[in-house]
Amino acid sequence: MFRISFENMANEEQKKYWLPKMKNMDLTGCYAQTELGHGSNLRGFETTATFDMATDEIVINTPTITATKYWPGDLGRFSSHALVFANLIVGKKDFGFQAFMVPLRDLETWKHLPGVKTGDLGPKIGYIEKDNGWATFDQVRIPRDNMLMGIAELSKEGKLSLKSDPRVLYTVMMFIRMLLTQLSGFYGSAAAMITTRYCSVRRQFSTL
Repeated sequence: MFRISFENMANEEQKKYWLPKMKNMDLTGCYAQTELGHGSNLRGFETTATFDMATDEIVINTPTITATKYWPGDLGRFSSHALVFANLIVGKKDFGFQAFMVPLRDLETWKHLPGVKTGDLGPKIGYIEKDNGWATFDQVRIPRDNMLMGIAELSKEGKLSLKSDPRVLYTVMMFIRMLLTQLSGFYGSAAAMITTRYCSVRRQFSTL
């Protein structure tokens, strides 16, 4: 989801810079959309991305416990970066959620960067190898250019310009949900086959 989302939402300049790093595994990433208090309710998101015009930076912040990014795969331990969905605030205006490339860890030491906290949510039934995690951000500063600008572009002066339909920001999540529905049929069929074979060979009573 991290890679597909980036390719769908970044502009050409961002793709030229970031994609080689992704392909070479110079960084690893996760898709951080869901919050502890908000799943599909995008309008309810609380994570903020406030533009600081004086420094040309965006400040990512988790203002409440329910704004904690919760459940993204590979977030807890294995991601160096996160594609964070947060409400873009410029001045006193809230422009709604946008996607931001946020570094989580130092690539040399793997320690959390200042203001970043992440953790693992423990084993998940049926998919125990997946590191589903949580993250909070305490006034974490990133360059303005770390906002993915293929759909909307933020200028140094704080002007937001739409370049395409903002609903594209949610398309990857919809794609994954359709994929889950498709895979559910496959795994259901596999379970039925295993059960049928077991019933055919299981010895319930001793023979006379």
